[in-house]
Amino acid sequence: MMYEIALKGKPIRLAVLDYGLFEVHAGPRTIGICGFAVQTDAGEVVLIDTGFPEKYTVDAEAATAEDGLGSFGRVLKITPENTPESQLAKLGLSKADVTLMIQSHTHIDHVGHMGGFPGVPILIAAAERDLPRPMYWSGKQAMEWPARDYHLVTQDVTLGPGFQVLLCPGHAPGQLAFMIQLPQTGWVMLTSDAISRAAEIDEGFAGSWEVPLAIHHGARLMELAQQRDALVIFGHSPQQWTTLRKAPEWFT
Repeated sequence: MMYEIALKGKPIRLAVLDYGLFEVHAGPRTIGICGFAVQTDAGEVVLIDTGFPEKYTVDAEAATAEDGLGSFGRVLKITPENTPESQLAKLGLSKADVTLMIQSHTHIDHVGHMGGFPGVPILIAAAERDLPRPMYWSGKQAMEWPARDYHLVTQDVTLGPGFQVLLCPGHAPGQLAFMIQLPQTGWVMLTSDAISRAAEIDEGFAGSWEVPLAIHHGARLMELAQQRDALVIFGHSPQQWTTLRKAPEWFT
């Protein structure tokens, strides 16, 4: 395993990747499953998260039963179009263009294609990589760790100018969030599941792996976003998802 990595360039554009739709029974609420692609002025492409496993594009009902996901919710739409490869293609990119993968954490809707980019290093929190297997879902831990060079995050780190990785345990042991500065948009805060939706703040982050930590880091992220007048993109906001600009469009 490796512990340090740096980007050669600074971010010039960011795209939201559409990995499908899921209905959470609580509410109920319909949430988008998202990832991100960030391109730098040095030609680097950083892929953040990879959505559900491939089997969900083939038979979502059977995959849901196999993983015991039905107690939490149901898949509304995950098609071959909602894979990293297809989403990158919308941007004129291919899997071969990806130079770094980042795992925000290791729940099932974020790690499905983690093993699909051979040779590409993975940035991940040490607290996640230290687990015997990725968290996946409900204790099943059905995936193995792919053989990769892992760059382990143990504190907030700056990958390069305008690209900060923030360690925000709470939702998960090694939850990451991101602050990215773009030429025109300015700062963009990607909360991932550190704040899945704005309402989660008022709800006290109920159901998190460690609620006090989730509350602490949720407040920290929102304070930082306010200080920098950042555009905040939440991890799974029903209200935001329907209007959010997605691939093939870019934030620049």
